[in-house]
Amino acid sequence: MASKLQAIWNHPAGPKTIHFWAPTFKWGISIANIADFAKPPEKISYPQQIGIMACTGVVWSRYSMVITPKNWNLFSVNVAMAGTGLYQLSRKIRQDYFCDEKETAPSLEG
Repeated sequence: MASKLQAIWNHPAGPKTIHFWAPTFKWGISIANIADFAKPPEKISYPQQIGIMACTGVVWSRYSMVITPKNWNLFSVNVAMAGTGLYQLSRKIRQDYFCDEKETAPSLEG
């Protein structure tokens, strides 16, 4: 067990390097986006979810697999960013384009 912990500690993307800590703190962004799942869809921003979450997540996930050494922490946080961004986009699109007008508009009949 100690040898495995030593291997993790001394890994080129381990806790002694910025390559570990930057993705670790980036988890805060994904967690904040998960917390926004409770936010009403009309308050979701298309540019934020497309640019920051979904596209950034996809691009950096790919990058994390082509660099040496492979950085699994960076990969996993960016997959989470892409996933939460795409989920938020799906909520926004469903609300903007597929929601019945009867549900969103108040009734004028009385």
